[in-house]
Amino acid sequence: MQTQSLWEHTLTFFPQFLATLRERVAPDATVAVVGASDGKFVLPLAAAGYRVVAIERDAVALHGGDVNLPGDSQTHALGLIDRLKLEELHERVEVVEDDFLDGEPLGLQCDAVWTSCSWHYSANHHRPLGEFVDRMQRLVRPGGVFGAEFMMPVERRHHMIEHYTSPERLHPHFIGDWEVLLTLRTTEFTERPHVGQLHDHTHRMGLLLAARTSTLTDHF
Repeated sequence: MQTQSLWEHTLTFFPQFLATLRERVAPDATVAVVGASDGKFVLPLAAAGYRVVAIERDAVALHGGDVNLPGDSQTHALGLIDRLKLEELHERVEVVEDDFLDGEPLGLQCDAVWTSCSWHYSANHHRPLGEFVDRMQRLVRPGGVFGAEFMMPVERRHHMIEHYTSPERLHPHFIGDWEVLLTLRTTEFTERPHVGQLHDHTHRMGLLLAARTSTLTDHF
C-alpha cells in the first residue's frame, strides 16, 4: 500500500478473519466492513480480490481532515475515499455513508461481515449490543462468515457497560442458525498512543468468528 491507515499499528485479529474467508467464501466474495474508518481493513480486503461494502458515518474518516496526533501535533489525514482512489481500488468498494444503527437494518446480503472494536464506542451505546450483533448477522447470507473483534472490560466502569463484552457473553447470540468457529482473547496489554488515544492505555481484546448455517428468521 502507498498510503497507511491512522490505525495501521494497532493490534488486530484481522489475519484470523482473512484466513477464514479464504477457507469458506469465494475469492471474489462480497465483504461488509461495519465501521470502515479510513480503510485499515477495507483496502487489504479489496487488494485481496474481495468486493467490499464499507459502512462508516464519520466524515473525517471518509473524506479526510485534520486530526490530533500523540505529542500535541496535528496532521491532515487522508480519508477512505481518497485512499481507495490512490491505491486504484475504488471500483471494488461501495462506500455507505450512514449510521449502521439508524433506521431499518440495511437490506444487503454479503458473504461475510467484519467489525473491529466498534461496539465499545460511546456513540454506539444508545442501542443494545444485541441489536448491533443482529444487524450484522442479517447482512450475512447462508454459508457466510461473521467476524468481530471487540474490547473486553478492563476498568471497573467497563463491567457496567454491555458493549465491553466477552466470547462467553456473545455465544447466546449465535445459536440455531450459527456455528461459532473460533474465539480468542488477549490478556491485558499496554498499547502505545494513537489517534483517539493520545497516551499509553491498557486494553483486553476478544475475537469471535462464526458461520451462518441457514436462513435467519426475524426476531426483532
